[in-house]
Amino acid sequence: MRVLGTAGHVDHGKSTLVRALTGMDPDRLKEEKARGMTIDLGFAWGQLPPLAPTALPETIGIVDVPGHIDFIKNMLAGIGGIDAAMLVIAADEGVMPQTREHLAILDLLGVAGAVVVLTKVDRVDDPEWLELVQMEVSDLLAPTHLHGAPILSVSAVTGLGLAVLKERLAHLVAGLPPRRNRGLPRLAVDRVFSLSGFGTVGTGTLLDGELRVGDTVEILPAQLNARIRSLQTHRQPVEVGRAGSRLAVNLTGLRVDQLQRGDVVAHPATLQPTRLLDAQFCLLAAAPRPLKHNQTVDLFVGAAELRAVVRVLGSETIEPGQQGWVQLRLERPAVAVPGDRFVLRQPSPSVTLGGGRVLSTQPRRRWRRFDPQALQRLATLARGQPEEMLLQALDSLQIAFPATLRAAVDLEPEVAEEALGELLRQQRLRMLAAGDETLLVSHSAWQRFDASLVAAATEYHRQFPLRRGMPRSEARGRLQRLLPSATLPVRAFNLLLDGLIQSGVVEGDDVSLRLPAFRPLLTPAQQQRVERLLAAFAAAPSSPPIVQEVLQCLGQERALLEYLVDTGQLVWLGSEVLLRSEECAAQIRHVVAHLQAKGSVTLAEVRDLLQTSRKYAQALLEEMDARRITQRVGEGRVLMADD
Repeated sequence: MRVLGTAGHVDHGKSTLVRALTGMDPDRLKEEKARGMTIDLGFAWGQLPPLAPTALPETIGIVDVPGHIDFIKNMLAGIGGIDAAMLVIAADEGVMPQTREHLAILDLLGVAGAVVVLTKVDRVDDPEWLELVQMEVSDLLAPTHLHGAPILSVSAVTGLGLAVLKERLAHLVAGLPPRRNRGLPRLAVDRVFSLSGFGTVGTGTLLDGELRVGDTVEILPAQLNARIRSLQTHRQPVEVGRAGSRLAVNLTGLRVDQLQRGDVVAHPATLQPTRLLDAQFCLLAAAPRPLKHNQTVDLFVGAAELRAVVRVLGSETIEPGQQGWVQLRLERPAVAVPGDRFVLRQPSPSVTLGGGRVLSTQPRRRWRRFDPQALQRLATLARGQPEEMLLQALDSLQIAFPATLRAAVDLEPEVAEEALGELLRQQRLRMLAAGDETLLVSHSAWQRFDASLVAAATEYHRQFPLRRGMPRSEARGRLQRLLPSATLPVRAFNLLLDGLIQSGVVEGDDVSLRLPAFRPLLTPAQQQRVERLLAAFAAAPSSPPIVQEVLQCLGQERALLEYLVDTGQLVWLGSEVLLRSEECAAQIRHVVAHLQAKGSVTLAEVRDLLQTSRKYAQALLEEMDARRITQRVGEGRVLMADD
């Protein structure tokens, strides 16, 4: 399904034309109907005539945008997701200021095709005037990529030219290039409302991939989770929404005030919000002055509007009519993907400055303005060499799942897959795999993770020389702090830690990590205290020292007690009870033998069997329960049944 957008000056008949083509009134607000002027986005749909006798009619969606200068921002929110445009110009007035601005926006956004519709021809009696308007329009289109677009004369009042317009639109739609589908669904939300009995609804154009009823989705940039309760296209329920279609998405688990115009609905963990964008930018030839470094602008991308500061890279300014590299520093997080088109406007006085193409959505940092490596990186991304684009993207992300990396480059899925395979064959990146999980890591990031983990483990061993290693959770946190913009799940960092262990950077298990050469070492004084303590345990196996007595014997060195437990020399039972590991194992065997002979045992029987106190017997039985050796039945214990 294709989506067309209207464009043109206020009161040139855009909404009237849409009504004539579809039979639907795109104006939905009371004030729009009262004033006869479109204020916000309107939506309609209809069918175009088949181009062959056996073909089915083509259904199209239409986004009707306001033409008044005061509502240009609303226009930009809806125009980003269209496939083609109808540039509407009133025949009795000709080209007007917003005609030029809307055309400039269509050109900046790279809209694939257009038809120029000269409306209100029923008001023009002079053929020469109509011919002059057509010539003016041709001259206007000449420097844009829409040059040569057909110019049709139409009257929505009398119906003159409507049939020809529909046929031309059918040919236009049939000739459009296939809409890109990289399998990464994202819906740019341009309208939000609530329906009684349904809850929150967002509408927009599905820019990529597919959304299905029942899908769990993520609302970005807020990173809220929701579930798709239902989908509609042109008020008809559908189970699957496909790329390019206008969709209404009914979301559960989300309040209406948690969704707003400009948000993106996507599958979880596929897109990341950003506050930095690298881009290629073209300043309009009609711009009032050069684009300056650190100039404040309004950014329009997708359906979002954000305040941003432009950092001009590689030159002092960008002159009118010229292109250049920029880095946009956003006032708040946004969601985009490489290849997205955007528009920049001057906030005051409000005027369109120009636009361009997003090259990277996750720059590692604010680039130095004349850094040759940064400029070369931008040139590579702009040229679109697949392997280099993937490497540049991974270098920014540092660590990514394959789907996330493919989403970060402006490549067709097959091309991205082939380029990724070539990079793996050339060993230009690292791939970590476990089960169904695969993680990609750039070589530079791997070196940073390696160095950081070694430094962290070294410092940990210095602070805690008697502990067997740094807790795995702490090591994971250290790595995560190297990726302040990442929102990767814990499983990704666990996969990374396992890869570092396998490479020999560190040793470890599911609990802790340590340097390969590290072993806890006791001082002579500590060794003496340990030997004295273990002798005390051996002398009284049925009533060994409790925790307070142990600490007193160890000179109040709690780290020394933790070392004994960590190395398995002592077993900690309950809050106060400790046993030597030999006695603990022997006592457990004794109780198990009794259970095998008698079938069950009570707390009092264990106390008498081991010739100990109730406190020690209770602690031992609870340990056996925790190890799933025994289970409680009534007042006694029995052996745990085999699974």
